[in-house]
Amino acid sequence: MKTDAEIRSDGLRLLFQHLGDVDAGRFLAMVNRERFDYTEWRKTMWSDETVASLAVKARKLRDQVG
Repeated sequence: MKTDAEIRSDGLRLLFQHLGDVDAGRFLAMVNRERFDYTEWRKTMWSDETVASLAVKARKLRDQVG
């Protein structure tokens, strides 16, 4: 099981890797600036997805990242 620090480090690395420095920085600023409700965000973020389709996407991303 990963520690919180490892998860945070992995998350930031992936965020910057996939969005680039500027957009990753903007994303982090938005999350910190705005009142953020993860549960509501999650409902709208993947409203047209099924668990199975998200699992397929997650596996593909895992295979790409290594």
